[in-house]
Amino acid sequence: MVMSGLRSDAVAKLSVGEESAGQRIDNYLMRLLKGVPKSHVYRILRSGEVRLNGKRIGPDARVSTGDTVRVPPVRTAEVTSKGSASLAQRVRVAYEDDDLLVVDKPAGLAVHGGSGVAHGLIESLRAARPHARFLELVHRLDRDTSGLLIVAKRRPALTELHRQLREGEVDKRYLVLVRGYWRDDKRTVRLALHKFATREGERRVRVDDDVGREASTTFRRVQTWRDHAPPLTLLEAELLTGRTHQIRVHLSHLGFPLAGDDKYGDFEWNRILSKSGLKRMFLHAAGLVFVHPVRDATIALQSPLPVELERYLEALSPREIRVE
Repeated sequence: MVMSGLRSDAVAKLSVGEESAGQRIDNYLMRLLKGVPKSHVYRILRSGEVRLNGKRIGPDARVSTGDTVRVPPVRTAEVTSKGSASLAQRVRVAYEDDDLLVVDKPAGLAVHGGSGVAHGLIESLRAARPHARFLELVHRLDRDTSGLLIVAKRRPALTELHRQLREGEVDKRYLVLVRGYWRDDKRTVRLALHKFATREGERRVRVDDDVGREASTTFRRVQTWRDHAPPLTLLEAELLTGRTHQIRVHLSHLGFPLAGDDKYGDFEWNRILSKSGLKRMFLHAAGLVFVHPVRDATIALQSPLPVELERYLEALSPREIRVE
């Protein structure tokens, strides 16, 4: 199969256009080689089969306008590309203009390929929009998290939105159901987080004041089910920093496991939840507010709770507290 005009049986030498200037070579290749697993892209980079201006390079090398990239023969399956495009077409678009795209990602869909996932949301979007010259994730959501996700359609938009994220100028709100009665109307949690890998190579995060990076989350109580066994609380979580698994680890450390969390939650409770109808993690990216990266306008978006989460809440006992 030929992807993006490349012959699958021949070496290609490509000239980098302005739309890709400043991009990392691994991201450049993944955008170019639609349908090729992320693991294979890194394999051809490590082997030296990819050359930038005739030189071997690592995955973090950046391309410039006019650079020459040597790409070895790469094969993939056409049916995979078609299936990927079909998946993207089923994802709801919350906002779109010439500079950016905001989608409502369903739970269970990885945002990009890798770690055993050949195709994620970004690969699916590229397959569905073969004429798009630039589509890049602005930020990420965990595979089992649903909700609003920003994709840049132009590099200047990507750069500016990354700046806003670094400076804490993007307002990101999540809805999360936890076990336990949360007493505070509003509470800001500041616990440093450290990323590490297990013996099996799985990425994990823990609270660690010595080597961890600053991480802050503001939690607001939305609803409680105090008489439920066990008591439950629906929280709104506002990310003040954007660390990996931040909400999940902060809540677990405080003794409020997130419903359905298979990494940091209560595994026995998760089994009970699954039998009672909640078969996914209850973490939803419900709100986004940011300044448009090109126009002087504020973009404010909301995503309603997915049907399966709303139905689970409706089946619980009467709610004691509702905070608007």
